[in-house]
Amino acid sequence: MPALLWDDHPQLSRPVLLAAFEGWNDAAEAASGAVDWLRHRWGGRRFAHLDPEEYFDFQAVRPQVVLVDGETRELRWPANECFAATVGGGKRDAVLLSGVEPSYRWREFCSDVVGMVHETGCEMVVTLGALLADVPHTRPLRITGTAVDADLARRLGLERSRYEGPTGIVGVLHDACRAAGIASVSLWVPVPHYVANPPNPVATLALLDAVGRLLDAPTDAEELRSAAESWRVEVDRAVADDDETSEYVADLERRYDDEIPESDLPSGDELAAQIEQFLREESPDDGD
Repeated sequence: MPALLWDDHPQLSRPVLLAAFEGWNDAAEAASGAVDWLRHRWGGRRFAHLDPEEYFDFQAVRPQVVLVDGETRELRWPANECFAATVGGGKRDAVLLSGVEPSYRWREFCSDVVGMVHETGCEMVVTLGALLADVPHTRPLRITGTAVDADLARRLGLERSRYEGPTGIVGVLHDACRAAGIASVSLWVPVPHYVANPPNPVATLALLDAVGRLLDAPTDAEELRSAAESWRVEVDRAVADDDETSEYVADLERRYDDEIPESDLPSGDELAAQIEQFLREESPDDGD
């Protein structure tokens, strides 16, 4: 029985896959929160999902019992679901993959995702991730963009990934894309480790802004900007009440201000133009 189950086969216009996974790659749920935000704002419609029975240890990632309308009990399983949406502005479509890092059979899981990418005609795979880091909450969060493929990294003005060490499903998925000849980009946001509890609207907003630059499309994040400002005020207040934490944050600020970023994302206009040029060159159709 196939693990990728289709509800529908949507007809999409030059789609790009945006994916995030709860778990190891998702500090403060910033990455999964960004994809969920886009799914709601762009009106995502589910067209496929991956059978949780094939990929999860339910003792590690348990199904949840929830109340619907305060009365009916409903069982919800860990999920990886695919949604089709029209990107704000209508220039292209998006496939949004939202879910939980699987417990096992990662190569088969990524093979299913790559198969879905081919089936829907996605021109690029973009993953979102968030990691705990020694960064102050009082400074802008520096999004880093990397690509496994050296040529793609050069053409888009991104870093080529040089990380060595343990990886999550995001890293495995990018390796599967490389092997399948699919262009892929990874966007990461650092999350202050001393305020690691979700949600972190500032980190989610930083990823949404990066996606907006990448696709040259609005992400309708004004409501989230207000939440981010309120979050900063609350954290400022909590830090001010603790002398030791205040000193630590001040030290992080000094280190941040003295640091010259090696290679952040290019400017919005540059990145949007480079992405569009790359996709035009890769498209088999010389049309619009």
